[in-house]
Amino acid sequence: MSERRYGWVMVALGALMTCVAVGAMFSLAVFLRPITEATGWSHTAVSSAMTLNFLAMGAAGFGWGALSDRIGPKSVVLAGAVLLGLGLFLASHAQTALQFQLAFGLLVGIATGSFFTPMIAAVMGWITQHRGLAVSLVSVGVGVAPMTMSPFAAWLITQMDWRSAQLVLAGVVWATLVPAALFVRRPPAEEPAAAAPGAAEGPPMSARDAFFSLQFIVLALTFFACCAAHAGPIFHTVTYAMTCGLAPLAAVTIYSVEGLAGLGGRLVLGVAADRLGVKRVLIAGLLVQAVAAGAFVYASRLGEFYLVASIFGFAYGGVMPLYAVLAREYFGQRILGAVFGAAAMISSLGMAHGPHRPLTAGATTLSVASLPAGVYHVRVGSAVKRFVKE
Repeated sequence: MSERRYGWVMVALGALMTCVAVGAMFSLAVFLRPITEATGWSHTAVSSAMTLNFLAMGAAGFGWGALSDRIGPKSVVLAGAVLLGLGLFLASHAQTALQFQLAFGLLVGIATGSFFTPMIAAVMGWITQHRGLAVSLVSVGVGVAPMTMSPFAAWLITQMDWRSAQLVLAGVVWATLVPAALFVRRPPAEEPAAAAPGAAEGPPMSARDAFFSLQFIVLALTFFACCAAHAGPIFHTVTYAMTCGLAPLAAVTIYSVEGLAGLGGRLVLGVAADRLGVKRVLIAGLLVQAVAAGAFVYASRLGEFYLVASIFGFAYGGVMPLYAVLAREYFGQRILGAVFGAAAMISSLGMAHGPHRPLTAGATTLSVASLPAGVYHVRVGSAVKRFVKE
């Protein structure tokens, strides 16, 4: 198979891996109630495993990304596949809440971090044209995960106890991700002509130099602010809609509309980035996201929430994959895993920060992260435009 065609095989492998891995991690939402009822552990003790997931995934993503630069993505994703199944297996046998937190929270989070950054970096090396679309297709796996793995986990719970269900998930992870990892290949050697357009002449930039460069600082701060700004609406929209008088079942559908719109945004903005330039599309997407995040304050009816959620989901879903494309343009392929992994780690701190600062106004509560979104995006987006020039 030609290198060009195999690049799209890598895209499919990346989408599959991120779907299964992220879906397995987010299945905790399905298992939360059965676990607490069967074990007597508190909701806080069990749900804290998800907090550990995010922190471990962000930190490990940087390490896995840097490792993939050195030894290639195959060994990294293969190790991640084995560890992910092992984490689910150990979690199913946990006898205390601490054991569960270490297995499902720490080990599963570390393992999940091994897929997204290394596969994104590998795909960027394989695809020389349509990189925006390729990266967006890989990230589609993240958006599809709650629509596939979560319903599957919910069905398992109806058939067996939670421990057996997690054992089945471990088997599914090993049966799908281990064979898929064997087909992952290291990208072809980058030709000099394909060097990043913003790279300076002379010796190749080291990862250490990249981390202290202005381009990386602006990229990482933008990524952080983006995630801090949209995390609030993502986590609090359903609750906010219910305080506006919507029925719980109707309020939950707002989140589904947001997720579906995000899938469309990934594809549309990915194609647009290939045609118009990634920086222009990223900045435009951030501005749309900022306006939509603030518009939630003015929504009170279901139709209004659907409209705002569609625009908001389209924007934030579409911009997320573009950071990898921008990193590739300015730092090249050789250190892309480390650079993008570091930026993603910083963004995960923003994701964790956003939902934890509630703002109360009268009878309504909304995360403060959604309100200054315009400030975050306009200021940092302007910095991108000013400092990261063509």
